[in-house]
Amino acid sequence: MELNFGAIVMGLGGGLALFLYGMRMMAEALKIVAGEGMKSLMRRFTRNRVMAALTGIGVTAVFQSSSITTVLVVGFISAGLMSLEQSVGVIIGANLGTTITAQIVAFKVTEFSLLMIGVGFFVELVADSNKLKRYGSALMGLGLLFFGMELMSQATDPLRSYEPFLQAIRQLDNVLIGVTIGALFTAVVQSSSATTGIVIVFASEGLLPLEAGIAVVLGANIGTCVTPLLAAIDKPTEAKQAAWIHVIVNLLGALAWIAFVPQFAELVRGLTPGTEAASMASVGARQIANAHTIFNLVNLAVFIWFVGPLARLAARLVPTRAVPAAAGVVPLYLDKLYLDQPALALDRVELEIGRLGDLVIELARDALPVASRGTPDEVERLCERDDGIDQLHGHIITYLGELSQQNLVDPQPERLYRYIAAANALESIGDVVETGYAYDAGDRLSKGLKVSSETYRHLQALQDAAIAAGRLALQAFAEEAADKAAEVESSKRDFNRLADRARAHLARRLIAEEPARLDTYRLETDMIENIKRMHTLFRRLAKAVAEPA
Repeated sequence: MELNFGAIVMGLGGGLALFLYGMRMMAEALKIVAGEGMKSLMRRFTRNRVMAALTGIGVTAVFQSSSITTVLVVGFISAGLMSLEQSVGVIIGANLGTTITAQIVAFKVTEFSLLMIGVGFFVELVADSNKLKRYGSALMGLGLLFFGMELMSQATDPLRSYEPFLQAIRQLDNVLIGVTIGALFTAVVQSSSATTGIVIVFASEGLLPLEAGIAVVLGANIGTCVTPLLAAIDKPTEAKQAAWIHVIVNLLGALAWIAFVPQFAELVRGLTPGTEAASMASVGARQIANAHTIFNLVNLAVFIWFVGPLARLAARLVPTRAVPAAAGVVPLYLDKLYLDQPALALDRVELEIGRLGDLVIELARDALPVASRGTPDEVERLCERDDGIDQLHGHIITYLGELSQQNLVDPQPERLYRYIAAANALESIGDVVETGYAYDAGDRLSKGLKVSSETYRHLQALQDAAIAAGRLALQAFAEEAADKAAEVESSKRDFNRLADRARAHLARRLIAEEPARLDTYRLETDMIENIKRMHTLFRRLAKAVAEPA
């Protein structure tokens, strides 16, 4: 029998490309619209190993990408919201979550693929809501996934009666050969779901016995270890540790089953019976899907009891190292790893803005003593600290600019704009110190002026009120607490009362017989204005807090 190998290769290659593209399209769309919900789910339900595993199953079942789940995990660990031990349960659960794809494609749903593509495209085309457009993209991606499966099935149909191919397939009865092929293929295509999908296609055509299919699927679980290891290169320590947990679980889990493939196949046949000739193709596909699910379910049931040792092993393999000191102020939380997960990236920016706020508060606290009594060296160091704030502000704005190029859905764009406003307000406070307080200090030093103790007490009381408002504004920002933001705004009345008292005090001292009395009055008046500008900018920061829904 002569075969058109060109058509077969094109059918398999094109079908696989559509399968992978459809899966990526579906995952990207769901990642955008479900990112906030998945983030909230992981934050709330990872307090014990069982809930962590269930969360990993649920998140990965939605995204169909354990790498996305891993990114979420890494973000929570590095933010201090999840321990490495808690993350083990999520990662183990993620393996079971990926089996949903195999279960879906094992059903004969490919006949609806073009309908899904058409409906998804129509929704994406006409929908007004960005979120609804993404759901349309997800449905179109699912349709492309199924259409790719159908193309691969059609391409392999002639092989059912091609004896050389059937003889080659029989070689896969050797479990080690099957595992090796599965591992190598998965390492190349970077998707264990794609390998499992092809195995299901071959099984549905009656080309692949169950034992061989199980061996290839076990190999796929080993080959998929390459993906997290490559993704973790040049990434934070938490990412490397999470990748190694994934590798350890997958590698040990697959190796433990290799010696029991024949027995496992018999178990799967017993759980998925089928002898009618008309249903053999469907049964073969279902048996592979069920084997994939059972394998990962049993691994989950075993590894869930070893989350502590697994976390300690990963920490030993990738120890946390002290970060070398860097010139200037560098970001601690901003990493390009999170950019394709906007909900998580915005969380990272929020942490960095909180850090920027702490630096600004410290600078503002020290500004008045330096301006009124400091030495030239102290003034210079004050300006250098503002330079560091400018650097960190630049990193935040650049990161937000890169994030704005991603696909954002409500409320992410509004949140991004609020963060820009907050960062700008904080940076402007630093500028007040450099251009206002530092100028006042220079004027005082050049003219030999002296601020009296009583005047300093008035200025200190005013600045304390401004800094108290700033601390409350930062709390309101971090907690998205509109009531605290309103309290900052309402502080304006009391602050202005203190400012009026300070001005009245300065007016009374105009008649004091002191050297350079007028120059000193101007200096002290400028200091009051600088403190007022700081308070105004802290109120602007509070306005960046979201109103409650």
